[in-house]
Amino acid sequence: MAEQQRSVDEVTLEKETNGVLEKVSTLLSGKGIYPNEVQKQMLFSHVKAMVLRSHTGEPLPEVDISLFDEISPMSLKLAEQVVSWFDGLAYEEAHLLSVHFEVAKENELSSVTGE
Repeated sequence: MAEQQRSVDEVTLEKETNGVLEKVSTLLSGKGIYPNEVQKQMLFSHVKAMVLRSHTGEPLPEVDISLFDEISPMSLKLAEQVVSWFDGLAYEEAHLLSVHFEVAKENELSSVTGE
């Protein structure tokens, strides 16, 4: 029973994850960032884990922030904004999330069509 108190049911998890992803999509498209299908799947997995951690309080493993020195300020700022939508997530979560945004941002630099 104690495990159920610290978990979230799958329907709620899926619903919250999809809601957050819709907001993320709007946020990113407003900056001209469009993840491809593989990137969307990876982002989905990360956001789902974030939603779960926000419910369970499970901490992140220790993160070395210096590994994220090459992430653009814009990607980090967008990720910080997304993390602020949740209660109880670690600051380092934004650094991890910013990688998804940075990679998707690079799509525009390597593609003439924007797809």
